[in-house]
Amino acid sequence: MYPSRIWAGHYLNKGTTEMAIKDTATAFFEACETGKGSEVCQQWCQPNATFSCQADALADTKTLAAYADWMKGLLTPVPDGRYKLTSFAEDGARGTVVASAEFHGTQTGEGGPVPPTGKSVVSDYAYVMQFDGDKITHMTKIWNDVHALRGLGWA
Repeated sequence: MYPSRIWAGHYLNKGTTEMAIKDTATAFFEACETGKGSEVCQQWCQPNATFSCQADALADTKTLAAYADWMKGLLTPVPDGRYKLTSFAEDGARGTVVASAEFHGTQTGEGGPVPPTGKSVVSDYAYVMQFDGDKITHMTKIWNDVHALRGLGWA
């Protein structure tokens, strides 16, 4: 009647409930998107959590810790960087949570690839967070980096 990992609404991977992975994903997403970096974000991740993104800007980023630090660094040249959450869904049977959002920001700070441009961007993206138990083990970011970098005047 129920898939082997689902019973009465509970995710049965190491005793984790669906609500627990959703709560973990929410906490990670908010911390990562507000530039808390790996030091804070690591509490919601497996120690060697991996990262992937089919975007040139993140081609060399292979760990979730490195990605969290990249996001922290982005908020230096784009100090007003913020997200607008557009969707948040969990798939307990697969131990996955997906968040989609828009990143809004203007490059007014130093530290970018070029001096401050004063240009703004709204960039759509999604996180696909995979869990092992109650911690994120892998995250895929779906993002059009060319659109975002062009909007900021970086490409």
